Amino acid sequence: MNEIANNLAQVKDKISAAAARCGRSPEEVTLLAVSKTKPAGVLAEAMEAGQRAFGENYVQEGVDKIRHFAEQGKEQLTWHFIGPLQSNKSRLVAEHFDWCHTVDRLKIAVRLNEQRPEGMPPLNVLIQINISDENSKSGIALSELDALAEAIAELPNLALRGLMAIPAPEPDYDRQFAVCKQMATALESLKSRFATVDTLSLGMTDDMDAAIAAGSTMVRIGTAIFGARDYPAR
Repeated sequence: MNEIANNLAQVKDKISAAAARCGRSPEEVTLLAVSKTKPAGVLAEAMEAGQRAFGENYVQEGVDKIRHFAEQGKEQLTWHFIGPLQSNKSRLVAEHFDWCHTVDRLKIAVRLNEQRPEGMPPLNVLIQINISDENSKSGIALSELDALAEAIAELPNLALRGLMAIPAPEPDYDRQFAVCKQMATALESLKSRFATVDTLSLGMTDDMDAAIAAGSTMVRIGTAIFGARDYPAR
């Protein structure tokens, strides 16, 4: 077993253990492999080990990888855009990705809806919540959620699937859980009103246990799978 396959197995074991501790099935939690800055060959190793869902933060880098693996004939992959989305990059996301986790304003949602090509299924979107109220983070306040969700639900080329958040770093488990539970409560409220809503993208390496205990359905793990990132100059 190569290093990435071994890392994936270890992460999946941790997800299973975290789910078992709170009485959930590990099948309820999708592992999203955050592959930003990693070359296609590294992703291929993860694919060989069974990984199918990948998260990219940089639009052009992600599109290059999507095209590469499409040319290779790799099927049944799902590509998630998880970085901040600027208006001038929305077309590339609409044309190539399966999911966008970072919708935080109606203008972006409208552009994605208009730019989604005919013949492609609706783009799965998550509304990003700035749950820790950090000035440096994208996302809306929970108080703004209902209005944005209602507007997105009316857009025919988008499928409103749920919520995403990047909580502020917090070493204390109980405080992690309290923040994650706010997100889970907000998701349950959305689920009661929109039939397509089923996803809470919440939890990374350091707060995955608390996120799963609170109800996360998708955890975003990068370094624990692929190792430390080497950020190129951008």
